[in-house]
Amino acid sequence: MGHRDNLLIAARHCLLNRGYAATTVRDLVAESGANQASINYHFGSKDQLLNRALFELNREWGLLLFDVLGVDPVQPHVGPTAAPGIPAVDLWQRVIDSIRANEQLWFVNFESITYVQNDAEIRQMNAAGQSSSRDALANAFAGLGSDSDVRTRRVVGSHYYSLLMGVAVQLLTDPDHAPTAKEIVEADSRSSH
Repeated sequence: MGHRDNLLIAARHCLLNRGYAATTVRDLVAESGANQASINYHFGSKDQLLNRALFELNREWGLLLFDVLGVDPVQPHVGPTAAPGIPAVDLWQRVIDSIRANEQLWFVNFESITYVQNDAEIRQMNAAGQSSSRDALANAFAGLGSDSDVRTRRVVGSHYYSLLMGVAVQLLTDPDHAPTAKEIVEADSRSSH
C-alpha cells in the first residue's frame, strides 16, 4: 500500500475519532507514516485529503442506510431489494440499530453539514446524498418508486428524511430519551390525520 492509500486510511481514522475540525496535519502524518509533502503531492492540501475521506465516509453512510432500508444504492427509487412491505416499525428499528452501531459515522456526517456554507464541494456532496436518501426513504416507507410522481416522492422523502435526521440527533445526544421505533410510527400516523 502506498502513501496515498495510507493517507486516506489515516484521514478516515482521524475523521471518525477526532472529527474534521480537530484533525491536524501532524495527526495525519503520525497516523499514516507519510510526511506533509506527501499530503500536498497526492491531495494538494490537508483539506482536500479530508474532503476525499469525508466523501468516502458519506458514501459508506449512504450504503448503510440503503442496506437497512432494503433499497438499491444505485437507483434507490426503483424498488426494494429486500422483501417489500416490511412494517414501518421494523424499518425504524433497523434504522435505530444502525445509528447506534455506527455513531462515529453519523457524527462525521453531521459535522460535514457545518462545512457546506464555505465549501461548495461538500455542499454538493451533501445535496446529492440527501436526494438519494429522500428517494430511498420514500420507497422504503411509502412504496413510492420510479413510477410515482417525482414531486410526491421528493416531498414524502423529505418528510422521512426529516424524521431520520431528528431521530439520529436524539439518539446521538440523548439516547435515553430518544423515541423508540414504535413511538416514531405512532407519532407519524397521528400527524398524517
